[in-house]
Amino acid sequence: MAEENFDLVVIGAGPGGYVAAIRAAQLGMRVACIDKQYLGGTCLNVGCIPSKAWLDASHKLYQAKHKFKEIGIQVADVRADVTAMAARKDKVVQQNTAGVGYLFKKNKVETIMGAARIASPASVAVKLNAGGERTLNAKRILVATGSAPIRIKSLPFDGKHIINSDHAVNLTEAPKKMVVVGAGVIGVEIGSVWSRLGTEVLVIEFMDRILPGMDREMTSALQRLLEKQGLKFKLKAAAESAKVEAGRVKLAWASGDEKAVEDCDKVLVAVGRRPFTESLGLAEAGVQTDPKGFVKVDGKYQTNVPGIYAIGDVIGGLMLAHKAEEEGVAAAELMAGKAGHVNYHACPNVVYTHPELAQVGYTEEDAQKAGHEVRVGKFPFSANGRARCMDDTDGLVKIVGDAKTDRLLGVHVLGPEASDLIAEAVVAVEFAASCEDVARSFHAHPTLAEAIKEAALGVEKRSIHI
Repeated sequence: MAEENFDLVVIGAGPGGYVAAIRAAQLGMRVACIDKQYLGGTCLNVGCIPSKAWLDASHKLYQAKHKFKEIGIQVADVRADVTAMAARKDKVVQQNTAGVGYLFKKNKVETIMGAARIASPASVAVKLNAGGERTLNAKRILVATGSAPIRIKSLPFDGKHIINSDHAVNLTEAPKKMVVVGAGVIGVEIGSVWSRLGTEVLVIEFMDRILPGMDREMTSALQRLLEKQGLKFKLKAAAESAKVEAGRVKLAWASGDEKAVEDCDKVLVAVGRRPFTESLGLAEAGVQTDPKGFVKVDGKYQTNVPGIYAIGDVIGGLMLAHKAEEEGVAAAELMAGKAGHVNYHACPNVVYTHPELAQVGYTEEDAQKAGHEVRVGKFPFSANGRARCMDDTDGLVKIVGDAKTDRLLGVHVLGPEASDLIAEAVVAVEFAASCEDVARSFHAHPTLAEAIKEAALGVEKRSIHI
């Protein structure tokens, strides 16, 4: 078994791990990055990237069917070629994963494909996919192994009828009926994809709302819009069991005294994600985890064992690719004696349905719980000139400000291109802007971003165009 010395060994080549590896290499460290399956992790292979390829394709189909005629484009016999969509999705994934490999070569990060186990606080044993083993001696070890779909005993995955998000992005034909268990981001996004591709979709959610954790007013508005598109929601309901009979799934659910059985082709279980730490040897190395299995770290992303660090989904918090990336950069910089830092309050969250929903900072409810007296400004896209030109006027911008200091507390965008529009708000929150700062800043005309300016003006009830 060959032994080699590294300044940093990263376990996991997802967004957190590969970004940390690249940044550490930029800072002069000799770095190896290990993954047992693929470069890019869940995000690039079965998460963010493939799901957005599906969302984009299905949205274009929806536009062709329902919007093109309105704007003067005549098309005939518009239909989905789901097999071709799946092939394009695979191509997009391959391009992105190949990009990670190129970046590793460019930055002299050694790629190792295999199953890693922490042998000691200063060494990692790797069972190579190609056969054999390697031992890597490391001054530091960074765990960035991400997360996996939560499993429910009463709804066991079989990969064909009862599926998780990994399986859902690899479907090659549209089911006639799908039941989605869980109305979080994953369930709502994937549900909207297959709804637009002709599947009857029912979403069952245990809570009394979709997208818990986001602004209630905005999620209620999004739910109404998705219902207009054909999705159905059953809230305050629990999926109790599922049986596969003759190629069909019988899903039993209950809501109070109401009970029913749904007959469907697919059940997508999307009730959240769990830290992926199997076979890493964390317990044997003495690394502490919380009751849910998340790795405990300090302000520098170091565990209780000196030399072993962790970032991303495996440490909990917002389980988002860009959050893991920022933690990866900060962890590498802190290891190098620099001032790495992550401002979690300025981390955006996006739901890539159509319209999109994006937010940063406090929700109105959370701002009030934090002790703020709030003022709210709103502006509908129906009053925005560019949105009218695009024939895409559903949704609104909502800005939450502090009534005493005018501090910008939160920005929420439900509408076209919300995932891009939120970037302005992220910068404003990062720099502790006031609502007045945003309201007095130039916004080019005609643009969707003018809705943000108008909502900021609305905090003091001086919007111009409503």
